[in-house]
Amino acid sequence: MTETVNVYAAKTHLSRLLDRVAAGEEIVIARAGKPVAKLVPLPPETRPQRTGLLAHIKPPPDSFFFDPLPEEELRLWEGEDSEDDHTA
Repeated sequence: MTETVNVYAAKTHLSRLLDRVAAGEEIVIARAGKPVAKLVPLPPETRPQRTGLLAHIKPPPDSFFFDPLPEEELRLWEGEDSEDDHTA
């Protein structure tokens, strides 16, 4: 519902009116009973999406991070060169 307030009330209570508008209300300001202006909330700002230098590269699948490492790579991470280094 839109409320109408006169100019004097709008000047006196501008901060309160702006709070109400920010919450989604619309306020009509009238001079001598005739509407002359409307306070309405602004739409949310949207920043244009910028594509970067790597925008063409797709992210790796989840399996890339969560699947176990192959045995050969795991040995390399553990500091072992190959299977032949294991002697019992």
